[in-house]
Amino acid sequence: MDSTEPSLAGSSPASDPDRLWRAILDLRHGRGGPGPAMPPTADAIRGGIGPADGESLLLCDLYLPLCAGRPPGRYAVAHLGQSLDGRIATLCGASQWVTGPEDILHNHRMRALSDAVLVGAGTVRHDDPKLTVRLCEGRNPVRVVVDTNRRLDGSQGIFHDGAAPTLLLCAHDRARPGERVGAAEVLGLPRCGAGLDPGGILALLADRGLEFVFIEGGGVTVSRFLQAGCLDRLQVTVAPLILGSGRPSFTLPEIETIDGGLRPKSRHFVLGTDILFDCDLRG
Repeated sequence: MDSTEPSLAGSSPASDPDRLWRAILDLRHGRGGPGPAMPPTADAIRGGIGPADGESLLLCDLYLPLCAGRPPGRYAVAHLGQSLDGRIATLCGASQWVTGPEDILHNHRMRALSDAVLVGAGTVRHDDPKLTVRLCEGRNPVRVVVDTNRRLDGSQGIFHDGAAPTLLLCAHDRARPGERVGAAEVLGLPRCGAGLDPGGILALLADRGLEFVFIEGGGVTVSRFLQAGCLDRLQVTVAPLILGSGRPSFTLPEIETIDGGLRPKSRHFVLGTDILFDCDLRG
């Protein structure tokens, strides 16, 4: 976004969701208008929105808490899109598209709000995603691929397209100092069980100024961050689709009673034919 783009001061966003989204981006990234103008406040962004302004209300209710309501410092949000029966892909890994276009737009908006977007090696191998912001206004985040054992062959577009800075995280014993895969910087981290320590990943990224991390998949990667207690927020979008088989959304340790499960404070939003559950894991 051009830094000289005016914010919402003095105008109502109700009839202009695109202008409202630009103000949310300004609030998130600390940008103001020309000269000494300050970024808009959350109250100013909400001003003038009436109960009938559905799209504007959705933008404010879903995204403002991620900008103005979150605590300072490291912040990790994960998202998964699943079928009614809890599947994120078929058994062979096909996942495009379980959820609808509104949820895909939501992912692009989350990328635009984030400092870094993170995925596991399986997601890159099966989908070869760009992980850039294309469906809404906003800058591309740093892209982070977690490939503990270097299963990827390095031919994937994310390592060569130059669209955004890219990091490849792997186990220390699989990395060499100064190594790159295409344009991606390779960084080694200590092993933690079958993967890398989620807390160590977030600490490494925070040391590079990447505090707001959006974990976009897949299920194993999100499950590891969830099990480690490293997520501040979890978003699960459920589509009216039944696959009957396939890869599960979450893989977590077995529990014996319902009381052992997680029941976080949550909100829900209608995204086309899908329902997004936005769960506050710190609330």
